This record gives sequence, structure tokens and C-alpha cells, in this order.
Amino acid sequence: MKTNTQNMKKTILAIAILTSLNYNSKAQDNSSPADDRVRIGLKAGTNYSNVYDSQGAQFVANPKFGFAAGGFLCIPLIPFIGLQIEGMYSQKGFQATGELLGGSYNFTRTSDFIDIPLFITLKPIRFLTLMAGPEFSYLTKQTDVFANATTTIQQEQQFENDDLRKNLMSFVCGADINLSHLVLGGRLGWDLQNNNPDGTSTTPRYKNTWYQFTLGVRF
Repeated sequence: MKTNTQNMKKTILAIAILTSLNYNSKAQDNSSPADDRVRIGLKAGTNYSNVYDSQGAQFVANPKFGFAAGGFLCIPLIPFIGLQIEGMYSQKGFQATGELLGGSYNFTRTSDFIDIPLFITLKPIRFLTLMAGPEFSYLTKQTDVFANATTTIQQEQQFENDDLRKNLMSFVCGADINLSHLVLGGRLGWDLQNNNPDGTSTTPRYKNTWYQFTLGVRF
């Protein structure tokens, strides 16, 4: 009887130790920021964009909202560090008001881009991803809307006849908040090149700058 009791105590003790080790292992896995899985996802949101002239010319503009949507691919490299590649349809631009012939007018420019950012990512904790890197942008369309009290004129830009730079390099940084399969994203970006290589008066020289906010789902 004594031997059976001792064997039972040893068995219970062994089960308790194994259970404790398994629990601690799972707890460490859940608290670890490392994610060794390749993930893909989709997201959509808005850009809050404006333009600026880095060379000090008198150019005043106001920000505007635009649509942004696309997908992303997350590739882990080593614990805490990885790559994130995105493909985004992204509307940028600006708006302005002024006086012409004694009347006020509103002007809005919307530039449609295909953006391809390449981020180096850092994940200090599981639910937070920090990122920064270059972005390649291709200008697909540009629409100008001029409106006053009596009329509205909309013109889609004919790129073949204008000295516009279609391919732009930018720098983007930001963060993602990872909530299970949901991803809340925030970005800040600005062009490294002027929109107009020679700065002619017919096409004002400027660079785009924007904030981007998105909601996504990852798999």
C-alpha cells in the first residue's frame, strides 16, 4: 500500500511538472514578438495629402483627402526584423482658393498613383510593427477641377504634352497595430523628387507629402 501511494505521488508530481513546463512554453510563445510566418493581406483607407516646394518658391496649397487601397506581403528575416512589400492605388494632390476677375474660385488637383513601398520592419512587441523605407510611385492620371460661382471645369491631364515626371521616388515611415487578423496602419510619406523636372511656369514645381490611414486584414 505504501509503495502504491509513493508511486501515485510520483506520477502526480510528474504530471504537474509537465503541465507547468507546457504552460510556460505556451506563455513564452504568446508573449514573443517574433512571427516566423509569411503573411499576405488587403487594406483600404484614406490619404490626407498636400504639396510643398522644397526650393522656397511662393506656392501655397491646402490639403485634401483621397482614396487608398491595395495589398501587402510580410516576410520575416530574423526575429524582430523583416521585410514588408506593398502595392497601393493611392490618390494624392491638393486644393486651393483664390480671387480671379473680382470673384472667388476653388481649385483641386487629384493625382492617381500606383505606389510600391519596400519597408524594413521592426517588431519590438507582438502587436506593434514599425517600418521605414523607399517607395516607387508611378503617376497614372491627374485631374484638375476649377470652380467658381457660375461654372465648374474638370480636365484630365494629358501627360504626353506636359513635362511631368511620371516616376517618383519617395520615403515612407509608419507603424501597424496588429490585432489578430486586423491591421490598423498609419504612414507618413514625402517625395524625394519634384513633380516637374525643369520647373516650367505652366506646370508648377512641387513635391507630394501625405498621411495615410488604413484598415486591413491579414492571413
